[in-house]
Amino acid sequence: MEKTWRWFGKKDPITLNMLKQIGIEGIVTALHDVPLGQVWTREAINDLRSEIERHGMRWSVVESLPVVETIKYAGPDRDEQIEIYKQSMRNLAAEGVKTICYNFMPILDWARTDLEHPNADGTSNLYFNLAEFAYFDIYILGRENAKNSWDADVLARVEELRATMAPEKEKRLVENIIIKTQGFVSGNFSENDLNPVEKFRELLKLYKGIDRDQLRQNMEYFLKAIMPVCDECGIDMCVHPDDPPMQILGLPRIVTCDEDINWFLNAVDNPHNGLTFCAGSLSAGAHNDVVKLAKKYASRTHFVHARICNVMPNGDFKESSHLDPRLIEVIRIFEKEKPGVAMRVDHAPLMLGDEKMGYNAGYSFHGRMLALGMVSGIMATIHSEKQ
Repeated sequence: MEKTWRWFGKKDPITLNMLKQIGIEGIVTALHDVPLGQVWTREAINDLRSEIERHGMRWSVVESLPVVETIKYAGPDRDEQIEIYKQSMRNLAAEGVKTICYNFMPILDWARTDLEHPNADGTSNLYFNLAEFAYFDIYILGRENAKNSWDADVLARVEELRATMAPEKEKRLVENIIIKTQGFVSGNFSENDLNPVEKFRELLKLYKGIDRDQLRQNMEYFLKAIMPVCDECGIDMCVHPDDPPMQILGLPRIVTCDEDINWFLNAVDNPHNGLTFCAGSLSAGAHNDVVKLAKKYASRTHFVHARICNVMPNGDFKESSHLDPRLIEVIRIFEKEKPGVAMRVDHAPLMLGDEKMGYNAGYSFHGRMLALGMVSGIMATIHSEKQ
């Protein structure tokens, strides 16, 4: 697999010089300064691509070319926004960038409740506390009938939290769920939002009446509209699984499991319509066997995220070691079935002062460098087994 790294552009404190020194071959990035719903111009794409190539690497994958909400919920300007998307695709292909990672998650991209959950060795990891997330849903967001979305065990944990919840902790939950995991990319929220909770409520209204079947139809509509551009330009589209892979906040999620993946690949049965195999997102659902899924969908995988999660009996989950046996097997599958596919390590721990550097949540330097070393060792071992 090609060793890639998610880089957040020229303002990223992790520089391309640093990445070249640790063995990175390809860069995963996006035009994060372009507002949602606007065309990515060839000039802007060329400028960033040239900067990457000047450092001896290539722009391997776009992550992400955002699918705006109006496409997801089928707003009145959906077709106009799809045409803008198609033009950005053509401009990327003209500059030699032909793998696009995207997601079809309503409103929120990925969600965690704790960004620095302590580990026994002194490092920290991302963590998802199901009860804290439910508390956010019920008592901070105040979604109508929110309690009906959670089972009795979770609701009991929520009430225990409520008895001790301080304003500072509520503020931290809002920051972690809405801002710190979302605000550093082109998305619905930014660190400048004065009232992100109210903004979230307004966005929720856009999805009133949109269920799983309707969201599936909207995704199929989008994919059928862009596939001619994929065929014309040789572009591979690879959807990122929902993170976490479950229905949340009353919003439908449609890339959560084997049945979902099988559905969208067959709904638009074109080899350019593929999957970003994020072992971490998929493993955050206890219903998913990531090794079986990797075997089944390797041929339609265009991009790999190397990370893994452990799910607790109560439904909480946290990022696990990149030496987890499941991840080793996933890497073995893609090394054998998809040689050359772009792979990046993901959501590594904070360590050795990472927490002081202001890195984007989940995107430490030392932690990811350690993860890259682990994955590189796994890959080297697999190569030696082939000989």
